[in-house]
Amino acid sequence: MRRLRWVCFLGIMLVGHTMAPAQDAVDEQERKEVQDVVKRLQARYEKTKDLQADFTQKTLIEGFERPMTSTGKVYIKKPGRLRWNYLDPSTEDIYVNRDDVKVYVPEHKQVLVGKLTQMAASKAPLELLQGAAKLEESFVVDPTPGKGRGVGGLRLLTLFPKGQEPTRTLQRIVVEVFPKTYFIRTVSLYENSGNVSHFEFSSLQANIGLGDELFDPKFPADVEVVKAPVLNGP
Repeated sequence: MRRLRWVCFLGIMLVGHTMAPAQDAVDEQERKEVQDVVKRLQARYEKTKDLQADFTQKTLIEGFERPMTSTGKVYIKKPGRLRWNYLDPSTEDIYVNRDDVKVYVPEHKQVLVGKLTQMAASKAPLELLQGAAKLEESFVVDPTPGKGRGVGGLRLLTLFPKGQEPTRTLQRIVVEVFPKTYFIRTVSLYENSGNVSHFEFSSLQANIGLGDELFDPKFPADVEVVKAPVLNGP
């Protein structure tokens, strides 16, 4: 279920709320650059009703030298609908409809069903996915230290989750946007455990009229339906 946990964070792509800057002392010029990226990113996604993209995911597990690499396609439609298809090295299809989740694993002939609010390790990304809360209620945003810039020289954004959830595993999220379009190009998720998952998106197409049927799964009649484990209380 590790993949499902990362899916929860990708709701950030369709949230149209203002990111609140952190209160730590930061160079004023860096702060202005970050605020400009945030403003343009917000404007772009407020106008985005649906989106599809290819993705490459690289997950580095603490203690392992080589990252695990997967590729596939993602489809998002407001409000709260997501389809996440892993295509290589193995097939796995994840469907989210607000709080309902179905994970189809053809290799095992199983469909895992559950509630997103009970299956995720942190509440903050759920709010992002559903657009149910303003982003500043869950995160603060800072310029990313070090290199701090992505393609085209735009500032990278570092999001820190607010709150003190006992089960929280997420330390920070680093977001890079495409220059000119301000669509999200990469998302890197850093866990307190030391694990890191990096997503890179390409071939983005927005507002192409994705139909609801794309998000309505159709499974073979002989699949086994299994209740997904609860990782966190509602």
